[in-house]
Amino acid sequence: MPSRDELHARLFLLRAAEPPAPAIHQYVAVHGPVEAVAQIRHGTAPAAVVSEITQPQARIDDDLQALDDGAARLLTPEDDEWPFGRLTSLAAGHGAPLALWVRGSGSLAELTSPAVTVTGARASSAYGNTVAGDISYELARAEVTVVSGGGLGVDEAAHRGVLAAEGRTIVVLANGIDRTYPHQHARLYQTVIDQSGLLVSEYPIGTPPTRIRFHARCRLLAALSAATVIVEAGQRSGALAVARAAGELGRRVYGVPGPIHSVTSKGVNELLRTGSATVVSSVEHIAYREGLR
Repeated sequence: MPSRDELHARLFLLRAAEPPAPAIHQYVAVHGPVEAVAQIRHGTAPAAVVSEITQPQARIDDDLQALDDGAARLLTPEDDEWPFGRLTSLAAGHGAPLALWVRGSGSLAELTSPAVTVTGARASSAYGNTVAGDISYELARAEVTVVSGGGLGVDEAAHRGVLAAEGRTIVVLANGIDRTYPHQHARLYQTVIDQSGLLVSEYPIGTPPTRIRFHARCRLLAALSAATVIVEAGQRSGALAVARAAGELGRRVYGVPGPIHSVTSKGVNELLRTGSATVVSSVEHIAYREGLR
């Protein structure tokens, strides 16, 4: 458990810097959050650290209120349920999160061992939705947590596949934990929580989604699992960034092949053509019980 001062320091850093902030993370790892914040406020922190601070006068009142109300929890590296093995790999270049907001009663460390990320196109086809739902359903039946981004299309199908199997799933958000995006997924997210899953975000209370935040989230989607499965992805799909991050982190990357004339399969088919992903057509092809916790 973090001390009060450690908690306040990490809340400030989440407000003051836009993730990922690798220099701040490294500085905190060496000096601790309280000393790091003191040096930042006194102007004595290294230039690389100061350059990542975008809101030096950030206030944490809304965050403290959310914690007091029980609307969300804040996980930090001082907590027992922090998934060290999963997130430590982000420290070398990708920027590990300074803390994570969660909604739900489950343990993040427990839920991510084992876990598989299933993601893909928002403008998915019926084929993509069916495959994502089927794979996620079977993973859940094997007691594997499915991680995805909670978006429309493949992400939604993946989460719903898990819920149909009465399994547990993690939604990684690109906005504050108190916001529902897309708005039509409010009931879906509540069901995730009710079935002992989690909503996870590194963004403070009230933070809206933006393109840069969707991109930053990709590294968390990749890091929280032992393997990533891309079901459908066009040539410019954000899911390809998840696959790329997973590969850089040493995670296994799988791709579901699609029709060669399908726009939503061009990206994933290219992953398969170049050897950046391994072909998968069933859960039996996915190695998820090995690798980092």
